[in-house]
Amino acid sequence: MAEESESKQSAVESVMEKISEKIHGHDSSSSSDSDSDHEKPASPSSVKAKIYRLFGRERPAHHVLGGGKPADVFLWRNKKISAGVLGGATAIWVLFELIEYHLLALICHISILCLALLFLWSNAHTFIHKSPPRIPEIHLPEEPFLQVASALAIELNQGLKLLRDIASGRNLKEFLMVIAAFWVLSIVGSWCNFLTLFYICFVLLHTVPVLYEKYEDKVDPFAEKAAIEMKKQYAVFDAKVLSKIPMGPLKAKKV
Repeated sequence: MAEESESKQSAVESVMEKISEKIHGHDSSSSSDSDSDHEKPASPSSVKAKIYRLFGRERPAHHVLGGGKPADVFLWRNKKISAGVLGGATAIWVLFELIEYHLLALICHISILCLALLFLWSNAHTFIHKSPPRIPEIHLPEEPFLQVASALAIELNQGLKLLRDIASGRNLKEFLMVIAAFWVLSIVGSWCNFLTLFYICFVLLHTVPVLYEKYEDKVDPFAEKAAIEMKKQYAVFDAKVLSKIPMGPLKAKKV
């Protein structure tokens, strides 16, 4: 009887030891899991959100350019179309700037050529045994022109409002930026005419965005350093010069 009781006690003790081992193993695994959870790195989205982007943008370059077909052309999504558009702009610039051909003369010469060909074809189709040309009726819809005019009016009104706010003397920083921009444009305008300036901007739109999209990981850190340095220099300039200039009446605070 004594041996049976000892064997029962040893069996109970072995079961209790196994249960305690399982409990300790579960606690250690849960603690290791919690430690691993604490040691997990930040998600890629949070890391990506901390990355500096040029001009503070949060969207890809394709969305910044408006998306759709214009952005596809500027970013060379279809190389044939982008090359064709850039080649056409280059041909127009060479025609008017280098060859010094005039727009009115070009329109008149093209009209004369087209009208002469159609007139001769309409009268000579019986001799050459071909059907007469089918000249389509061209009707331009009014809605696209109205939309373009409305968009231009909105942009012009916003620009005039911005110039009015700057001229009122409330924001010295914007005033200096606009004066500097107009001064740079006047210098560029003295170097070249409007057509050349428009062509240069057109070429930049077809080169700078695609290069930035390709090397944005290298450009953005450099732009961040440049922005920090510019802010430091502006702070020094503001403390030494701008803060001593008398300002205009400030806007009334809204309650």
